[in-house]
Amino acid sequence: MDSRKITMTSQDITKGKSNLWIFGYGSLVWKPDFVYKSREVGFIQGYKRRFWHGDDFYRGDKEKPGRVATLVKDHEACTWGVAYEVADSQMEDSLQYLEKREVVVGGYKTEMVEFIPKEKGHGALLALVYIATPDNPMYLGLASEEAIAARIAICRGNTGHNIEYLFRLAEFMRLYCPEVEDEHLFSIEAALLNIFHNCEGIRPPDQKYFLG
Repeated sequence: MDSRKITMTSQDITKGKSNLWIFGYGSLVWKPDFVYKSREVGFIQGYKRRFWHGDDFYRGDKEKPGRVATLVKDHEACTWGVAYEVADSQMEDSLQYLEKREVVVGGYKTEMVEFIPKEKGHGALLALVYIATPDNPMYLGLASEEAIAARIAICRGNTGHNIEYLFRLAEFMRLYCPEVEDEHLFSIEAALLNIFHNCEGIRPPDQKYFLG
């Protein structure tokens, strides 16, 4: 299957389809919040996950935008996550929900990419993905893992603390992709824990508080 990375409208996405796959690499891996038929853990090639996008609603506010994940093109990289299969009867509602969550509020754009399931014997498939690009006003861009961790440590939004977002994503990778070393993600996590370790009188946050 040829990989296709094409920006599409909702009408293009659903036209003539009996089902739709949606790939998540951030909060969608643990909190899809839409009805789906099945799910597959796997990866897409040609992109790396980076905490370079700003969030002034879900994990931050206007004064202190949180740091959340987006995808950056890198021909040698791959990004692991979850693809959800949405049936025809569920597509319209799911896309309307994600349009508000990811596009209107989050500032992401849609593309179609090739998704490769982890499960052996399951073939590659095309999946919809949401990507934030540098032309978005909320895009924060490149920063050191230490600087990203420092921002995450102090940000909270309408759906919770920015720390929860980081911890849940790291937990997903350890549980479902233990063989994958996501250096960027785990370096930010380590830097965040180091911040609390170096602050006298402030204990590192209990991950169980966020992960449940």
